[in-house]
Amino acid sequence: MATQFTGQTYGEGARQQASQRMVPTGPPPTEPAGGMQINPLGAPTERPNEPITAGLPMGAGPGPEALSPIAVAPGSREDLILQLRAAASRYPNPALIRFIAEMERQ
Repeated sequence: MATQFTGQTYGEGARQQASQRMVPTGPPPTEPAGGMQINPLGAPTERPNEPITAGLPMGAGPGPEALSPIAVAPGSREDLILQLRAAASRYPNPALIRFIAEMERQ
């Protein structure tokens, strides 16, 4: 049911109720879009051996490079550049950043 607030100008309440009726209401979706499974907050971890900092540019575990959706061949030039980027993000160094930029230009 639409809610109408008092103290509105003449006709504003009717317009407000009409606007509220246009917005679909109902129970929230029971599952996320795409059919993705979401575990409850209190559920036990599915990765007990992975550090909580995995994917972050600091702490234990792999850094952000592990989250890259780009598939590259191990040992390839692209792989080397990704590893250098990861090192530069963890240990910023102007010379290393210039070296990476030069490798990417070639």
